[in-house]
Amino acid sequence: MNLRKRILDLLRQPDYLPATRDELVAKVAGKKKSLAGEAAEEIESMLASGQLVRIKKNRLCLPVDADLVSGKIIFRQSGAAILIPDPPPDSTESPEAVRIRAEDTWVAMHGDRVVARYSDPPQRQRHPRNKRGGGRDDDSARHARVIRILERARDTITGTLEKSRLFHYVIPDDPRIIQDIYVQNAPRSKVRPRPKVGDKVVVKLHEWKQRHINPEGEIVEILGKTHEPGAELKAIFRKFNLDPEFPEAVVKEVAAFPDSVRRKDLTGRLDLRKVFTLTIDPDDAKDFDDALSIEPLAGGNFRVGIHIADVSAYVNPDSPLDKEAKKRGNSTYLVGTVIPMLPHKLSNGLCSLVENEDRLTKSALLTVTPQGKVIEAEYANSVIRSSKRLTYRQAHAFLKENDFRAIRRVPLPPAHQTGSTGRSLEDLDDVELRRIQDTVRQLWVIASKVREKRMNTGALDLDMPETKIFVDEEGYADRLEIIEYDESHQLIEEFMLMANEAVAADLTRARMPAIYRVHEEPDGKKLVEYREFLADHGIRTGDLTNRKEIKKVLQTIKTHPQGHILRIQFLRSLRQAKYLAAPKGHYGLNKKNYTHFTSPIRRYSDLVVHRLLETFLVKHRGEKPLPGKNRHYTQGELNSVAEHLSVTEQNSTEAEREHVKQKLLEFFEREMDKPEKTRFPAIITDVKNHGMFIELKDSQAFGLIHISTMRDDHYQINADGNALIGRRTKRKYENGQQVEVVTERVDRFKRQIDFRLVEHQNDRPGKGKKR
Repeated sequence: MNLRKRILDLLRQPDYLPATRDELVAKVAGKKKSLAGEAAEEIESMLASGQLVRIKKNRLCLPVDADLVSGKIIFRQSGAAILIPDPPPDSTESPEAVRIRAEDTWVAMHGDRVVARYSDPPQRQRHPRNKRGGGRDDDSARHARVIRILERARDTITGTLEKSRLFHYVIPDDPRIIQDIYVQNAPRSKVRPRPKVGDKVVVKLHEWKQRHINPEGEIVEILGKTHEPGAELKAIFRKFNLDPEFPEAVVKEVAAFPDSVRRKDLTGRLDLRKVFTLTIDPDDAKDFDDALSIEPLAGGNFRVGIHIADVSAYVNPDSPLDKEAKKRGNSTYLVGTVIPMLPHKLSNGLCSLVENEDRLTKSALLTVTPQGKVIEAEYANSVIRSSKRLTYRQAHAFLKENDFRAIRRVPLPPAHQTGSTGRSLEDLDDVELRRIQDTVRQLWVIASKVREKRMNTGALDLDMPETKIFVDEEGYADRLEIIEYDESHQLIEEFMLMANEAVAADLTRARMPAIYRVHEEPDGKKLVEYREFLADHGIRTGDLTNRKEIKKVLQTIKTHPQGHILRIQFLRSLRQAKYLAAPKGHYGLNKKNYTHFTSPIRRYSDLVVHRLLETFLVKHRGEKPLPGKNRHYTQGELNSVAEHLSVTEQNSTEAEREHVKQKLLEFFEREMDKPEKTRFPAIITDVKNHGMFIELKDSQAFGLIHISTMRDDHYQINADGNALIGRRTKRKYENGQQVEVVTERVDRFKRQIDFRLVEHQNDRPGKGKKR
């Protein structure tokens, strides 16, 4: 029996009395004295992780038996926090969040793992459910007080150096770290150049034990001037442990690679270079993992080629390059830049399926009926030569436009924004344009049928428009654009899903250990909360554990004025997708077997799957192995890799979100400097006594129109809490109403943007940019 499980089972017994560590070790080891050391180590590990707690007289018990709870603390800017409890062992239920008042947070900081003691909720008047939060009533949640720090989330923070009359301090970048950090002797720091007020700095935190005294630290690095793009980007690197540079051993290994594919590299590969092949990617794509081809077969079927960069041809198992790629887990796509999983020579060069260059690939060659049914899946180590790099907007033009003059007018992306622009459509003759158009349209005919069937059989349409931030050559945010998830995106998605599912199904049938992309069923309690949230917005629905009801809701909110917020809240109600070494299914896609195979340049999971597919081809399809590329994975190794990759993916996601927030603030702050303010159409998403929350239609940015800027009347909230009404004019502003706004104020530290109604633009006492 697993030692940890034995300890937990012992402590769960009704007659267990809290024991000291030595007493517990003796009970667990029994007569097997050799187990004593192992049991002692396991108990210490469980204490460190919060699975066990130490109470009076050094006795040990489960947290629940001492009215304690361990978990991760998440702060709000107000200073209050919630504790996300650690899930009980062997449980699939998400524990209820615990509320912690500001005065009960002790010396915890945002993201720390802590132990807290439950306390009675404060007695106060009950209020209606919080409409913006969409959860349970605050008063129904349990409260707790932090009593111990198990593990600090970080030992350094980034922030801005400031000075009061007596001392220097650092304002943390993260507004959820509510304490300023005192730094002694900043002008005499050993760091060079010496830090100055207004610098973006990295502070190493000292141990913090007393809540009534601010935490202290030491400046260990200067990143530049606060709010300059370079300094803000470096701060993201430090906060999320992202490194744009590679270790020397990796650089040396990559330097030995050729600059292009050589003749000898083609040995044993299927030559597909004469097959007409396209890539379709975003304007600002840095690397190109996948390409598509389609060929008619006798009898009316088609062979669809899904060609994926063969990264495994260059990244040898357990080499320095492989170890670094595994450590990173994935590429991180920040605004205007990327922290690649693989060095530039591979990610943007030798592996990237750029136009008119030979590239090594792994091809999924699917025989597909005209209705989109896959009747056979073959795989090959291959070589291709991409015929044309298309952007999504170019591919969309080929789908929608018949006039080649209109198609040629679709511009290339700026060179500084992408890894490769490809040839301009203006340089192509009609014959080549026709071939591209025929290929794109033929692919879409099949993809559209596959998509329709997929949606009709239970898949959830979770795709949303994306706000893309484009930067100028100096790195400043200078343009926002809504990227609609149109047919060109859907075309690519359907064929990538098709390949991922085919590979997963074959690995599962072969009973091989593998890594899968898993999206577990949602927690029923979260769906009940979401149902209440919908009711607050006037949407009635049935049981959301029923997939048909979910699909009805998604269809309803598509056209709802506050649809974006409603969809975001729904996504928050679902579990996060993750990697597991078992095929547990994908809830959103409604698939039993699913993996990631199509993006090995940017995801280590896909590289592992490529190696597993190579083993599959040798063992089950009789293929000759590629020399030196085989890697046998045990189930235990894959469990460990899957867990690690889920962590690195979440870290990258958080870094990407953080950078988007920074760049949105930067964009709107620059709006403040314009002599002629840009007018933004917006939707009112919520009203409060102090103003109206809005969402900009063209960028999906959120902000507040403070009631103090509405000077034409005295506005008060109505009895239903969904509108502000002028006492004299009776003018009404209500949820879902469209308004026009201009930027009023940007607070980079609090990360808040305030707007002003256009009709009140001339009422302003003065412009307010806060730094």
